[in-house]
Amino acid sequence: MSGKESGMKDMKFEFEQGEVWWGGTSANSRYPLGVSDRWTEDLITASTSPSNQAMPLYLSSHGRILWGKEPFRVTFGDGMIRTEGGEAELSRGGDTLREAFLSAQAAHFPCDGRELPEDFFRHPQLNTWMEFTYDVDQRCVMDFARQWLENGYEPGIFIIDGGWQKRYGTWAFDPARFPDPRGMVRQLHTMGFRVLLWIVPYVSADGPEYVRSLLPVPGSDPEAARHLYVRTDRGEVGIFSWWDGYSALLDMRDGYNRDFLNRQLTSLTEEVGIDGFKFDGGSVIGYSRASLKNGDLPPGVTPHALNLAWNEFGSACEWHEYKDTYGRGGRNTIQRLRDKWHRWDGDGLGALIPCAVNAGLMGYPFICPDMIGGGEWRIRHETDFRVDEELFVRMAQCSALFPMMQFSWAPWRALSPKNARLCLEAARLREKLVSEILKVVRASRVTGEPVIRALEYECPRQGLEGVRDEFMVGRDLLVAPVVEKGAEARHVCFPAGRWRGADGRVYEGLTVHRVSAPLDTLPWFARV
Repeated sequence: MSGKESGMKDMKFEFEQGEVWWGGTSANSRYPLGVSDRWTEDLITASTSPSNQAMPLYLSSHGRILWGKEPFRVTFGDGMIRTEGGEAELSRGGDTLREAFLSAQAAHFPCDGRELPEDFFRHPQLNTWMEFTYDVDQRCVMDFARQWLENGYEPGIFIIDGGWQKRYGTWAFDPARFPDPRGMVRQLHTMGFRVLLWIVPYVSADGPEYVRSLLPVPGSDPEAARHLYVRTDRGEVGIFSWWDGYSALLDMRDGYNRDFLNRQLTSLTEEVGIDGFKFDGGSVIGYSRASLKNGDLPPGVTPHALNLAWNEFGSACEWHEYKDTYGRGGRNTIQRLRDKWHRWDGDGLGALIPCAVNAGLMGYPFICPDMIGGGEWRIRHETDFRVDEELFVRMAQCSALFPMMQFSWAPWRALSPKNARLCLEAARLREKLVSEILKVVRASRVTGEPVIRALEYECPRQGLEGVRDEFMVGRDLLVAPVVEKGAEARHVCFPAGRWRGADGRVYEGLTVHRVSAPLDTLPWFARV
């Protein structure tokens, strides 16, 4: 194939021999997909792979590009790739995965070059969620921060997650739990932390706060208040279901909604001292017709546009984090993979590398691999739950050389002293190599290229397209975490070149070696 096939609602084309594909969404750990794989992904309704970083984009190891001018469905199977439901085009950007990425980026999502605070990348982050979930208070926060430092970790980003406010839509600390939030934030700053606060665009649709929100702001156009919240096709405030019940949803396409929320956040930054925000929720599936319980969206209003507006609002904040982002590849923002389970397979440890690689190829290079140990909190409430200490350590090691790493379970509480020490060693390995990580982060800020890269991206046509459990940081660091329970060694595929391990041994490229990796070891290699 040469040139471009475009303007087609439905397409069908064959895999080339040996070709594999990445794309769609970072929520899917199945990529890359080859000729024998079967998978359907729906970017229109978000009924499959509904969250995380997404783009209407698929890239092949042979340099081909599948791009959608609008969301579409794609099916892989029987040696064919089929699209339907949205206008898409197939083109060739070169002969390799990297050439496909650079060509697609130049045509569809050029990098904006925005600078991001390097504190996100320098030290591991700390988050209250898995340690306290909804039962967080001022004493918990301060004790957690002190213990973090006492156990040998460096201060960095501190995220106060859900549970800090009285109800959704108040955007004010619950005074019963946080009697002096300003003093608390001042203390955290003195300890060296930057403080981010978890927020969502949901508003509990009952009570005095909700009623008052619908009243016109003095001095403003009385009709403007009628635009607050996403409305149904009948003009009513839409009530949406989400993981914490039923709520109204802010419509960040509208200036009145943006001004409304900006007033709340300005109060938190100026009066309390909060540095920034973790912008959760507002996903495509969250804004979708499937979640709307009292009508339909008006004609022409799409969940994708609502999600885009939520992202554009929050990313204007210097200190921010996002998890559910559609169509914003190339716009430098801090992103996190969606919540991972405390398990080895499925959407657990084994998903971190393929999901992060896919995020970078979708134009989201600045990725955090979820909370170490897993951020899917419901698993801790299973009656037979036990912390898998080996898994916890291996997840810390796998995260250590990502652009960012984030702790939320306290290793010193969840683990034995020996294994808690191994998590600290993973964090200290990051400190040792942070200059290399920052070098790649700074380059990616300008070029938009992934920080975490598939071996195929840097080393094409070397038979490495199927390697899913190794990654490269830029072109000079090769990382091969252990993602199999009980393993104390693993096979490592070395790309062309020469690679020096942490023990000083040099490995020739285009070889496979069995490398020792007891629980205290993360195999990593620097290009000679």
